[in-house]
Amino acid sequence: MAVWDDLVGQDRVTAQLAAAARDADALVTAEHAAQKARLGAQPGRGSVPDAEPASGADPAREEQGEEQGPSAGRGGASQMTHAWLFTGPPGSGRSTVARAFAAALQCVSPDRALGGTPGCGFCDGCHTTMVGTHADVEIVRTDLLSIGVKETRDLVRRSSLSPAGGRWQVIVLEDADRLTEGAGNVLLKAVEEPAPRTVWLLCAPSIEDVLPTIRSRCRHLSLRTPPVDAVADLLVRRDGIEPEAAARAARASQGHIGRARRLATDERARTRRAAVLKLPLRIDDIGGCLKAAQELIDAAGEDAKQVAEEVDAKETEELRAALGAAAGTGGRLPRGTAGVMKELQDKQKRRATRTQRDSLDLALVDLTGFYRDVLALQMGASVPLANDEVRDSVQRVAAGSTPERTLRRIEAVIACREALDRNVAPLLAVEAMTASLRAA
Repeated sequence: MAVWDDLVGQDRVTAQLAAAARDADALVTAEHAAQKARLGAQPGRGSVPDAEPASGADPAREEQGEEQGPSAGRGGASQMTHAWLFTGPPGSGRSTVARAFAAALQCVSPDRALGGTPGCGFCDGCHTTMVGTHADVEIVRTDLLSIGVKETRDLVRRSSLSPAGGRWQVIVLEDADRLTEGAGNVLLKAVEEPAPRTVWLLCAPSIEDVLPTIRSRCRHLSLRTPPVDAVADLLVRRDGIEPEAAARAARASQGHIGRARRLATDERARTRRAAVLKLPLRIDDIGGCLKAAQELIDAAGEDAKQVAEEVDAKETEELRAALGAAAGTGGRLPRGTAGVMKELQDKQKRRATRTQRDSLDLALVDLTGFYRDVLALQMGASVPLANDEVRDSVQRVAAGSTPERTLRRIEAVIACREALDRNVAPLLAVEAMTASLRAA
């Protein structure tokens, strides 16, 4: 299976990246051939094997004043450049696109040398990239609320290295929108003046989420929300989900690939979503509003607790073992290591905060989808309902209100999401939202 097969509904983007991968492969091939010819012509040197890695800059090209690195040739027909920015709505597959492109850049399939498109999906370069073990591909994602200066400096140091395999050093930053201002300034220099064989692949929800100075130095590709039918087909083909369940999950997620897969495979996710869709019928009085808000917060807290149980204990035990702590949970830590454990605990707390906020945000997206269906019925729009399984509830709310009231309710949900982004206390933000839903 080619690495491009999981890019759902992104034909235009796929075509551009495939062309760039072909140009990148041609550049690597030409540089390797030039290096072989140059070294082979030196007295006393034998033949140079095809697999010899390039060291980076080409002295012969430097003498001629040619541009170095993957941006070379941009003045001509080359589609390749040193920095890319992938944007698109949640679930559009930004990280999937970036990972597929990284695999294509590392592809070593013989077919590509015969004119085929890099990204076969089977060779060592493609396989190790897709599973996350390629030595020259760094996949960066964060469980925290932001990416700081320290982590970014580590990335910049890595980006200055020559690729071990002789092709490309690829840095995939899945959460470029979470860079702090200081981290963005650290990254800017590396993106502005990259090492000869380094490629940056940045992912963010929108172009406005990235510093103007960084995005101006990247080639921007915008992804769209995948069609529901295409998402359902992917779930059937890739994950072996029954067609009916896949279609239901794809429709409920409104084209969000990751969410659709979770709804199709996780009973707890379906249960939590069903509880959220009951909220519009439970806010007839202030007591109901406050109770519904508390239940949303409790459900998000339960998600955070579940992640903590799965990850925190393992992380803590691994760190204790690495530090040489005595066996057992209460074993004494070596002197001078308390600060390291405290740093891990702080990281785990920040991750729990983000997990809770992400869970709340998903609930609010579901709530927005419910009122979108209400508005569609009120306006007589001929569009399928995202929440067809609760059509009776949607019809009931639609009959008891007006389109103007529904729009005010959608605005209340959006205001709650914005309040959470501004670090308003979650319970206060959700209580204000439920009260506004009742008053609208």
